[in-house]
Amino acid sequence: MIETMENQIYSVSLSKAARLAGLLFLVAMATGLFAEFYVHFPSGLIVRGEAAKTASNILANERLYRIGIANNIITFAIDVVLIWALYVLLRTVNRSLALLAVFFRLVETTMACVAIVNYYVAMQFVTDADHLQVFNQGQLQALSVMHYNYALTFNVVAIFLGSGSTIFNYLFFKSGYIPRWLALWGIFASLVLLLSQFAIIIYPDVEKTIIPACFGPIVIDEIALGFWLLFKGANIPKMAAASNI
Repeated sequence: MIETMENQIYSVSLSKAARLAGLLFLVAMATGLFAEFYVHFPSGLIVRGEAAKTASNILANERLYRIGIANNIITFAIDVVLIWALYVLLRTVNRSLALLAVFFRLVETTMACVAIVNYYVAMQFVTDADHLQVFNQGQLQALSVMHYNYALTFNVVAIFLGSGSTIFNYLFFKSGYIPRWLALWGIFASLVLLLSQFAIIIYPDVEKTIIPACFGPIVIDEIALGFWLLFKGANIPKMAAASNI
């Protein structure tokens, strides 16, 4: 009787972790896409290869730029909670692999936070009145190149994201919490992201060709996984009974 009640409580805890992870997948995707595909590049704030134009755009649209930075910080904070929820859910399958995935994802999030700090510092140089008096226009334009470093850092960030995501999706596949086809798609999408970033680092000329193809699958995966976990939940009873942890 007591063991049955403990198993029920355990299953409810895993179910809550699964639905929380689903919600956070969707929220993080929404905030991340807003920052990257509305604020930074489509809005024209950051113009690749044109430091002077980038600095001018930031001065003219400082509030929008700050909203993008704040939005990224929110996304990274959500990612931390998401990583925790995935660990709680998947540690029953293989605790060691779940921890390894957590470490990969936390390195990813830490690097992204460092990059956004540099992003923020670069903005301060361009917009702060005191800096405008100290640096001439050419120097400020040179400092605005720091904005491109965020994109370069993201290549490395995406490698750790792909590594952690591959392991998490493997654990989903092994657990039976979600349909096997969805877990397999997640493994595929994560490996595509991971390998494509190495290709961009080694062969930078292929970036414009590869970027749309490498991010599409992982975006589809995280949206699909988010909706599944939030609305369908995870197939907990079977796995919980088998693991009896």
